[in-house]
Amino acid sequence: MATTYDDSMFRDTFEHEYTWLNGFMRNVRRFSKRPAIIDPDTDRSWNYKQLNIEANRLANALKKLGIKKDDVVMGALRNSPEFAFMYTGPRKIGAIFLAANFNLASGEMALLINHNKPKVVVYSANVAKMMEEAAAICLWKPSLFIMADNIEGVDLPKGHILYEDFVENSSVDEPKIDFRPHIYDEVLRLCTSGTTSLPKFVPVNDINEVLSAHDVIMHYPMNPHDVTLNMTPWFHRGGCHSGGVCPVLYAGAAAVIMRSFRPQTSLDWCSKYKITFMMGAPANLEMLTRAQEKSPRDISSLRGIVTMGAPLSRTDCIRFRTVLTENIFNGYGTTETFWNSFLRPYNLPDGAGSVGGSCTDDEVRVVRLPADGSKAEPDDLVPTDSETEGEIIIHSPAKSTYSYYRNDEMTKEKFYKGWMYTGDTGIWNEDWVVTVKGRKDDMIVVSGENIYPAQIEEAIMENEKVKDCIVTSVPDKVRGQSVCAYVIADDPSLTVKELNEFCAESKMLSKYKRPRYFAIVEKIPLTATGKKQHSKIKAQAKKDLEDGILVRV
Repeated sequence: MATTYDDSMFRDTFEHEYTWLNGFMRNVRRFSKRPAIIDPDTDRSWNYKQLNIEANRLANALKKLGIKKDDVVMGALRNSPEFAFMYTGPRKIGAIFLAANFNLASGEMALLINHNKPKVVVYSANVAKMMEEAAAICLWKPSLFIMADNIEGVDLPKGHILYEDFVENSSVDEPKIDFRPHIYDEVLRLCTSGTTSLPKFVPVNDINEVLSAHDVIMHYPMNPHDVTLNMTPWFHRGGCHSGGVCPVLYAGAAAVIMRSFRPQTSLDWCSKYKITFMMGAPANLEMLTRAQEKSPRDISSLRGIVTMGAPLSRTDCIRFRTVLTENIFNGYGTTETFWNSFLRPYNLPDGAGSVGGSCTDDEVRVVRLPADGSKAEPDDLVPTDSETEGEIIIHSPAKSTYSYYRNDEMTKEKFYKGWMYTGDTGIWNEDWVVTVKGRKDDMIVVSGENIYPAQIEEAIMENEKVKDCIVTSVPDKVRGQSVCAYVIADDPSLTVKELNEFCAESKMLSKYKRPRYFAIVEKIPLTATGKKQHSKIKAQAKKDLEDGILVRV
């Protein structure tokens, strides 16, 4: 491409040096003594110099093991110091950090390992038993399984090693590399639910990382004096990139580690560490509000609370603003694109219920829903009349690679002409403010986790006493939705208790995917061709819950 000037130095500098790691290293130099990671559970903290030392120890240990550019290293880690080390260390040698959901069942984890072929797996000690089972049944055998973050004193599984032993005596010097980093290099891989037991895998490249961090810095705004607390897991896009390690370590701020959400503790830490931003799902905010109403803490340091995963009601928004902070933010987006619309404090509470307008560098549209199920063109818009429903699509050139790892079919289905077709349906008004109305597919969202009925139905059908089943959801004040299953028995002795125990023991059902309600029925709604009618059963389930037909377990 011809230009009016010599762009060779710009291209060379921008494409090879405008990386997330270079941003982190600038902070290591200029903020070396400033806290980067704070771990209240173990009363430890790392400043930027110390965090870089730990990243180097890990990088050099991985390099000694033979890990090289584009190799995958997997972390099934709760929020922990080791998550931060894994986030920074592997990219120093060009490796890809696969941030896996540690809540998966062993069978699901084995499928994930087989698909991604990580050379090393690092996991939190609280899931040691699950990982030991996954290691035994997976077909791909990583070189090493490493147990980390062992604050519970869990016994080390046979054949695995401790994280401390792995990095012991490893060099703290910057590792030598034989390649030039590029902004299009994949540095992070995230998981998002699919219609099967195997998640979809979202590659995130280096420029996505930088511009996701910039998005947070711009929208909060975030600065080097901020202290954040994420009440949701860092392995999520929203957890990692909304006030998590990505923007925090790029901006030179500090992150307080919370392994599992505890509302009273969150408030205590907010007071103790002068936290400025907290991030969580609406359910987290509800519990946080109740705890603050019951026993108020000094949380005056808060500059804002950011929530994603579901829109806020006007009533909840007013309550959160009254009890917690006036500065409530509500983002909407996907794992593939981060957040793409954003309600800021000045949009609330009037804008509550909608997902707001597009973020600065993004565009969110509502396009027609063709009767034949095909894609509408990106400019085939529905009227901005707050009535006509269509599919929500997202244009996010800065924060998306527009692809899935080793999944051409889903890549073709979800991405088209620079847009992501979300599967969410919605309406919009003359100001292009979007309100989500539902889903094109049957996806269930439980506490921010996406779940597809087909996977749960497949697991339940493994029970020899089950003839057929259909899975849907019912409203849940805390989780947003709860999973429920309608089951046709092949054996009249089948009980709800048996079904619950069967699901609890399944190696293909994570705890958050297990049904909380069951009904043993004579028939389930089917089309003339025998296809399960999930939309019909979902409408029925709400009434069945009220009438006591669905049994809670």
